[in-house]
Amino acid sequence: MTRRDALLAALVATVWGFNFVVIEWGMGDVPPLLFLAARFVLVLVPAIFLVPRPDAGWLTLVAVGTTMSLGQFGLLYVAMDAGLPPGLAALVLQAQVIFTIVIAAGVLRERPHRFQVAGVAVGAVGLLVVALGRGGDVPLLALLIALGGALSWGIGNVVSRASGVQGGLSLTVWSALVVPVPLVLGSLLLDGPAAVGDGIAAFGWHAGLSTLYTAGLASLLGYGIFNGLLARNPSAYVVPWVLLAPVVAMASAWAVLDQRPNGGELTGGLLLVAGVLVAMRPPPLRPPPDVVRAGQADVLSV
Repeated sequence: MTRRDALLAALVATVWGFNFVVIEWGMGDVPPLLFLAARFVLVLVPAIFLVPRPDAGWLTLVAVGTTMSLGQFGLLYVAMDAGLPPGLAALVLQAQVIFTIVIAAGVLRERPHRFQVAGVAVGAVGLLVVALGRGGDVPLLALLIALGGALSWGIGNVVSRASGVQGGLSLTVWSALVVPVPLVLGSLLLDGPAAVGDGIAAFGWHAGLSTLYTAGLASLLGYGIFNGLLARNPSAYVVPWVLLAPVVAMASAWAVLDQRPNGGELTGGLLLVAGVLVAMRPPPLRPPPDVVRAGQADVLSV
């Protein structure tokens, strides 16, 4: 990964980290799936008329949209509506790092080197520390729903990488075609028509600004850059950077919502940063085969 790509990955992690606070701030009384549908309508219009379709089949577009957008965010929004705080939501969702590297290793044969394995392990320990140190008022069901969102994100990462599509913005926009309608239907089924109508009436300026941020910065800018990074680099080089997002989420939740992290959350956040730094170390250099053979010959001649 080049230095430019590393800086882009850090920018995406920052935008996504603050995204959790923006969601909590804007959702209010709007049903979660309806609120998410508004976000992806804004992702689609007018971008779908300006951005050319990526060089990918419809099956790829449907798979990316279903996993990386519909599945990940649908479950995330429901989990936050069920009582999962923004900082903890960001942390639980980062289980996608483990899911992505494991799935990519099995499906794409992208074998991570030892620094990446160690970095992901340190990051996973950080997540565990935060989970064990959380308050007792967080519903278990909300945690499990968010974990399902992390699994969906991990699958989407591998699908995006396997497609090899160049141009992350076009993939983000066109894959969003499959998102809004299922979300509205899901909201009608889960919340009922009356709640959907009340949610539309409650869609005020907080919800509007939140939707602008989540659609414009988190989805269009964030996923446009992220999918481009996955197309240019192996998954194990790109995905660990997202471990920075929970740190940003906890810090911004403290500053904006006065949700102060406890000792376990702070310790876990530091471990997550350490995990990213370890995972991004370059792999050990291996000597060329002719050098290895020459060295073996020297040993045999001694």
